[in-house]
Amino acid sequence: MGRALILNSSYNTMVQAQPANQRNAGVIASLEDRCSNQGVCQYDKDAGGMHKYQIGVNLSRKDKIEFLVNTLLDIKDSKEAVYGVLDAWVAWEENFPIASLKRVLSVLEKEQQWHRIVQVIKWMLSKGQGTTLNTYGQLIRALEKDHRAEEAEMFWAKRISVDLHSVPWNLCRLMISVYYRNNMLENLVKLFKGLEAFGRKPPEKSIAQRVADAYEILGLLQEKEKVLEKYSYLFTETSRECPKKSGKAPSKRIKRTGRRKGASTLEDS
Repeated sequence: MGRALILNSSYNTMVQAQPANQRNAGVIASLEDRCSNQGVCQYDKDAGGMHKYQIGVNLSRKDKIEFLVNTLLDIKDSKEAVYGVLDAWVAWEENFPIASLKRVLSVLEKEQQWHRIVQVIKWMLSKGQGTTLNTYGQLIRALEKDHRAEEAEMFWAKRISVDLHSVPWNLCRLMISVYYRNNMLENLVKLFKGLEAFGRKPPEKSIAQRVADAYEILGLLQEKEKVLEKYSYLFTETSRECPKKSGKAPSKRIKRTGRRKGASTLEDS
């Protein structure tokens, strides 16, 4: 019987066939048809006559990942459908398959399936899984790509911004870029000021340049000049040699070089 009999696991969340008037009735019918055609599911009736599905009981991990990706790409675009498939897919697992799901997300990224990535990550978070900064960053990127920058801002404010003293710069850079690309310049300035309040300095010139550009667009030219002057060392060829936490004044060579003007690029962060 093997893994098919592992029914007590906290992650053994079977997809159960509900009465026809339930929201997921159509999801179950579609899932049953797909499973029957590909022979990748095992299901049985419990004492109440309910069908319980397990996807991938006898498949290799690679095949299970491929099946899930193909299913997610083919099913209708609804939260119930996606969550139903994911619930069935993890039913056979004793432990939550976080590593496999990361591979699934990686494939979906290559396919530029941003909306589906958002759904998968939100499902993971609803299970209390994937609560890492890397996953948060992946969700923010997918939300922006899915034209949901405001939702990305809400997620940032709720889950991440409360710890600005310790949030990695790569994640801060990502959010600054989201604000910049979506003309949320007041949010950008507020975030940067919050980082500075903890004594944190931008590690690269693109961040300082975007802040300066934001001030310029907002009509705060004096603030723009202050930022460029304060972080002028980032705009020189020798900036890589300058210690990030150094309190020393810029050298004469840096002062002569001055700052580079012009708008920053909009490459992905």
